[in-house]
Amino acid sequence: MVISQRFGPGHRILVTGGAGFVPSHVVDALIARGCTVVAVDNFVTGSKENLAQLADEPRFTLVEADVSEGLPGHHPALAERFDAIMHLASPASPTDFATLPVEILRVGSLGTLHLLDRAVSDGARFLLASTSEAYGDPQVHPQPESYWGNVNPIGVRSVYDEAKRFAEAATMAYHRLHGLDVGIVRIFNTYGPRMRPDDGRAIPAFITQALRGEPLTVHGTGSQTRSICYVDDLVRGILLLLDSAETGPVNCGTEHEVSMRELAERIVSMTGSSSTVTYVTRPSDDPELRRPDLTLARERLGFEPQVSPQEGLRRTIEYFSQRLA
Repeated sequence: MVISQRFGPGHRILVTGGAGFVPSHVVDALIARGCTVVAVDNFVTGSKENLAQLADEPRFTLVEADVSEGLPGHHPALAERFDAIMHLASPASPTDFATLPVEILRVGSLGTLHLLDRAVSDGARFLLASTSEAYGDPQVHPQPESYWGNVNPIGVRSVYDEAKRFAEAATMAYHRLHGLDVGIVRIFNTYGPRMRPDDGRAIPAFITQALRGEPLTVHGTGSQTRSICYVDDLVRGILLLLDSAETGPVNCGTEHEVSMRELAERIVSMTGSSSTVTYVTRPSDDPELRRPDLTLARERLGFEPQVSPQEGLRRTIEYFSQRLA
């Protein structure tokens, strides 16, 4: 399967949450293609630093706005039609689940509905960034898109899980009701430059702790697993879905499954740190296993991850080393 590039020079694309970790890399990739990109962010978790490299790029515009309130009609960059709308906005880290629960629910529900309405109006392709959290603490391993999940609807993580599940339902409702061209990507654990050091995710936490010579805090026994995907691979998968006619949902990630204990030990070794590994109480509803079944992504999109964990971690450690310096 070879997907030909559908969006490039002359196409206008809206990216919500554009100043965030993954979305800012998506913006870079779209600009490199020749697209005109408008990024919208309210900077609750996003950072203007993530887009500083595009400050003098004439095909790029950054608009400060909250898509939960709708797109501000007075901004000229938002007045023109978009060829594609990529809804990537949402706080997405474990610390955000506790501190920004209502914001997460609003952007997944109201924000999604506002953007779907705009996509219908513009006749745009609508791409939704969903999540492996839709599978909850899975009882099927690895997780195929056909698995409906095992989610606690009232747990502390539920604000993110259910916001994304609602967003998927809304996207499919607009697809069926209006014939809207949509694509849903379920993103698995992703890492790389531009992550927030304090966002509560394992890799930035472990790397910053190792670089500071602090103990690495592993939840529970550290036996729980995640499949870690370097951000460049994820972005390629997202753009393959954007270019395709696939509706999805389609999993995107890697099959590099690793326990949290093993990941912590590897990072200590790679940083040359003297840090020890300590164990702390595990959060409620923390998934035990997480690995995508990539059959659909391979067959429908020709997707294949290319960056090894060793290389991806090396690049990420280098980024945090420079940032902390």
